[in-house]
Amino acid sequence: MTSQTNMASGNPFFDDVRIKPEVIDPPQNEDMMDTETLNDPTQTAIKPNLTVSSSVRELLECPVCLNAMYPPIHQCSNGHTLCSGCKPKVHNRCPTCRHELGNIRCLALEKVAASLELPCKYQSFGCIGIYPYYSKLKHESQCSYRPYNCPYAGSECTVIGDIPYLVAHLKDDHKVDMHNGCTFNHRYVKSNPHEVENATWMLTVFSCFGQYFCLHFEAFQLGVAPVYIAFLRFMGDDNEAKNYSYSLEVGGNGRKLTWQGVPRSIRDSHRKVRDSFDGLIIQRSMALFFSGGDRKELKLRVTGRIWKEQ
Repeated sequence: MTSQTNMASGNPFFDDVRIKPEVIDPPQNEDMMDTETLNDPTQTAIKPNLTVSSSVRELLECPVCLNAMYPPIHQCSNGHTLCSGCKPKVHNRCPTCRHELGNIRCLALEKVAASLELPCKYQSFGCIGIYPYYSKLKHESQCSYRPYNCPYAGSECTVIGDIPYLVAHLKDDHKVDMHNGCTFNHRYVKSNPHEVENATWMLTVFSCFGQYFCLHFEAFQLGVAPVYIAFLRFMGDDNEAKNYSYSLEVGGNGRKLTWQGVPRSIRDSHRKVRDSFDGLIIQRSMALFFSGGDRKELKLRVTGRIWKEQ
């Protein structure tokens, strides 16, 4: 598969633009936007294949951020336009001619936009829907075909892609351990348990039930002491993640802690999951007790199981 690391090339808002024969009034706010069903097959009917000229595409592109413009679209007295998000950034001066912007609304361009239908920008990932201009943005924010962020938590990795691509990326670029099976037994060792600078200690990927799961184990500062957390994330959407459950267990010296939960989708960042404490939490004193009690080295063995709910 080819790399999907750069979604910014070209302008996906205007690929294969089509025009509807009628013109409708544009919505005034988000509440008035069409509420379409995601990837609705009824949206994919064959449309008149009238390609919008490059000049129209340029008219609907903000000259500042280069993104598609949505109401309210502003213009200066010379007719140059820009989006509402960029208007405050230019200090009320037209970025094209430097004239004062004022509060002129470009209603004509808003109506032109309302007449357009466009494919989802995630078409290359498999979405075949065609959506009205003003509903397209909302659809794309929830499209089930939209790519995922790399789940690796040890660096600010900006790679995005579908699940097969990310699995290969984790293996080849991050050298993540890959395992088959629905049970695991991992030993985590750290010579100085008081250090938390390298917060992410390990990410392991498990393949079972035809799906992929990421096991995270890391330390982070809570108050004045490190806290250790282990949790599982599902490489897929949240509605699929809810079909699975998992358990984690850690112990030593005749004691143990257990956790049972539902894996979170990788749509949620590892930081979001960690900061919500949605996993097996081990306080430092207990972690050191499990490690032997000499307080000199952290040695934790975490076991776990993944199963599919009936």
